[in-house]
Amino acid sequence: MNQAITTENLNVFHEHFRSEKLYTAAMHAVTANGLHAASQNAEAKRSTRHTFSVSLDQGDITDQKQSGRCWMFAALNMFRFAVMKKLNLKSFELSQNYTLFYDKLEKANYFLESILETLEEPTNGRLLSFLLGAPLNDGGQWDMLCNLVRKYGLVPKDAMPETAVSSSTREMNACLTRKLREDACILRKAYAQGIEKEELAARKESMLDEVYRILCICLGEPPKTFDFEVWDEDKNFHRDCRLTPQEFYQKYIGINLDDYVSLINAPTADKPYHKSYSVKFLGNVKEGHPVRYLNLEIDELKKAAIAQMQDGSPVWFGCDVGKCSSRDDGILDPDVCRTEDLLNIEYGMSKADRLDYGESLMTHAMVFQGVNLDKSGKPTRWRVENSWGDAPGLKGYYVMSDAWFDEYMYQVVVHKKYLPEVFLKEYESEPILLEPWDPMGSLAL
Repeated sequence: MNQAITTENLNVFHEHFRSEKLYTAAMHAVTANGLHAASQNAEAKRSTRHTFSVSLDQGDITDQKQSGRCWMFAALNMFRFAVMKKLNLKSFELSQNYTLFYDKLEKANYFLESILETLEEPTNGRLLSFLLGAPLNDGGQWDMLCNLVRKYGLVPKDAMPETAVSSSTREMNACLTRKLREDACILRKAYAQGIEKEELAARKESMLDEVYRILCICLGEPPKTFDFEVWDEDKNFHRDCRLTPQEFYQKYIGINLDDYVSLINAPTADKPYHKSYSVKFLGNVKEGHPVRYLNLEIDELKKAAIAQMQDGSPVWFGCDVGKCSSRDDGILDPDVCRTEDLLNIEYGMSKADRLDYGESLMTHAMVFQGVNLDKSGKPTRWRVENSWGDAPGLKGYYVMSDAWFDEYMYQVVVHKKYLPEVFLKEYESEPILLEPWDPMGSLAL
């Protein structure tokens, strides 16, 4: 059987393409404007209005710029909501640079500890290749952010402002990645030469000292105490001096992170619903809480998110933002671009198929700030606060259709009071451990 592309094949392909005038018209449109622009669906834009029956007030939109800190921005946008409400502030921001600093430091430690735990693994094996692939990129998960807050607290943005590096992390990440891969090489070679693990642990400490130095040079050194000063909407001035980051969190945010549950929707055969899951080698704070999810049907994620917003609180979530989206218009909808029509093809993979075959996974975290419910109480569209500045969408806010929620939503985090007791017991059950490369172990960027 001839498996090569022949001249006869090419002639047939050519005849098929030229036999339909619409293909030529599509070629002209796409080569001049691009596939995305040429396949825009105006009808989908008309159906995704920025009006919602449940809508929460929020401050100025935030901007993660050239960094992969969406999971931090989303969580801190959720937390700042509590500060603004408590003090009657029009807008307020927490320091994303502060959490970035400690996340990098903790990820470096987590990586080096993982190297020490896998000294017997072959260098060319899948596990070590995975660990070395991205020792400390910007991405993260809800539970990883919670571990940082529990250990280090939070500070206002003016207590540790952005730097050129925090807003564009590529160069710093490259430097740290190179250093940590070299450190992994040093530790593994030393072990092969018979060096005791106690000595390797001491060497690891000096490696972390270097990481701390690099982070201070790039991001500045985090404050141990600071003065908190703000004006509220009634022109009252608030001052609280010499606060530690932990004191600030407890006094002005006060959210008990242990009360929040991470729900996922992964409809694949290997992940039965109503089971708890965790992921091997996924984390940042070594002694912190492991990442944990409860896998539920998609409608259960919707019910919990709606209940929390109806009660006046925003919702952190993770999704595959690049699929079926228009960044400029701020629209997330399966029909926003009709590339299938333009190319005369069909996409038929289910959500489970896309997860199993690497076509989709969680890539980005944002915050729900509202939802539109029809007369029967069913959601039709969702109000999304992003962290890409105020240019996209409506002053930085996106609209997500409910159909998009079904296909590309993977995770929501809600207070446990919005879940039935049976779900909480399922969440607290012994988690099934997933491999490090499982799509549910992806990091939001």
